[in-house]
Amino acid sequence: MTTTRRDLANDIWRACDIMRRDDGTTGVLEYMEQLSWLIFLKVFEDIEVRLEDEAKFAGKTYQPIIEPRFRWSSWARKDWRGEELIKFINNELFPYLRNLSGSPEREKISMIFKEISGNKMKSPYNLKDVIALIDGIDFNNAEDSHVLSQVYEELLLRMGREGGIAGEFYTPRPIVRLMVKIVDPKVGETVFDPFCGSCGFLVESYRHMMASKEITVEEYELLQKETFYGQEKKPLPYLIGVMNCILHGLLTPSVVRKNTLEDNIRNIPESRRFHVILTNPPFGGKESRQIQQNFPVQSQATELLALQYVMKSLKHNGRCGIVVPEGVLFRGDAFALVKKELLENFNLHTIVSLPSGVFANVTSSGQGPKTNLLFFDRTGPTKEIWYYEHVPPEGKKYTKANPITDEDLKDCYEKWKRREISENSWVVPVEEIVKRGYDLTAKNPNRREEAEYKSPEELIADVIEKERAILEIAEEIQNLLNSYGEVK
Repeated sequence: MTTTRRDLANDIWRACDIMRRDDGTTGVLEYMEQLSWLIFLKVFEDIEVRLEDEAKFAGKTYQPIIEPRFRWSSWARKDWRGEELIKFINNELFPYLRNLSGSPEREKISMIFKEISGNKMKSPYNLKDVIALIDGIDFNNAEDSHVLSQVYEELLLRMGREGGIAGEFYTPRPIVRLMVKIVDPKVGETVFDPFCGSCGFLVESYRHMMASKEITVEEYELLQKETFYGQEKKPLPYLIGVMNCILHGLLTPSVVRKNTLEDNIRNIPESRRFHVILTNPPFGGKESRQIQQNFPVQSQATELLALQYVMKSLKHNGRCGIVVPEGVLFRGDAFALVKKELLENFNLHTIVSLPSGVFANVTSSGQGPKTNLLFFDRTGPTKEIWYYEHVPPEGKKYTKANPITDEDLKDCYEKWKRREISENSWVVPVEEIVKRGYDLTAKNPNRREEAEYKSPEELIADVIEKERAILEIAEEIQNLLNSYGEVK
């Protein structure tokens, strides 16, 4: 019988329930890490079997990445007594995996397991139950070959409901796929996500390229080793992201763990820039004055620093798609300065306005922030911007339980291809934006008067966004006053 996404999600969630009962994995972050490395080793064995079969078919000798005795089936299906299983994992399995070397694939696995603190579960009986549940899942038999990442999405959404943390590294996959289609990364180009989280943009870009043409052996090597780059600040999303890449066949992505905003962006050489940047940076966060020194226009707001970062990291003729909160579009002062540079030195060709609820996963309750998708390239100044206002179909309201779908976004992509003007899409010349003081807000001139009334949820989301912007401005003024007082 075929395993469905729902079956997989339920089985994995049962494993999470067992981990909740264990003294070592009571927190969401702890059991997500534990679950991630267990699933990784289970699925990686299937990847090794496939690679071995391909080598035999090509008449080549296969060199195992993980030695047979450390593969999942060798130890996970063994009838261990009491503490023996935990001793084997702690004293043999983890030291072996952390010290793998000799090939890019082994070194990437070594890097992953050096980031993991080790087995966290205290009870060998609970651990055996979790392993048995994961072992019973046939990931190869799933009706959707990408069902594992869908299950991760399910878990991240549930984590968001439990602890409000999923939004730190999760972007709804229909949004990711739309952005990848519009930016259209091509084989031979480099793709970078400086805030990569679970690596959704890298995985979808890899899939997009693999499906775009018949890939040669040389191109496959290029995709594996010199195409995909990412940076992630926090250990858990980094771990999940690298695993996500490997489990989708991208075996050696150049993903590193670091705070991207610590880079000084004033003089990035062309050799360290990228053809394509796709990202959903952190917003609503704040950075210290020391970090702000790395940026031409200084601000506490992480979303504004991130926008400057991607602008400076794009090659000439490069293309970018980025998620930004509504405040970036309407705010002045430092925000207006960055938008001025964006319009004068880049071609901001498209803005897609999303309704509240699309990013409901970033909060433990409520609709989440209202967001927009900006698409620009480094080909010269902006002449006009094509706007699209996404209206949920048939009065649908987006929530954690009722997320946006690929089908919902078809209209946007079809109209974007033709830059069609319609009831929910229009074009604004850059001169008009300049006159408005660089206010980029999507103000639909074609919207019927009766459609002006917003739902209570949308009104609350708008008020929260504006209140947050006011609070940030007040804090920046306070910091300036404090600095002035120190100088005096």
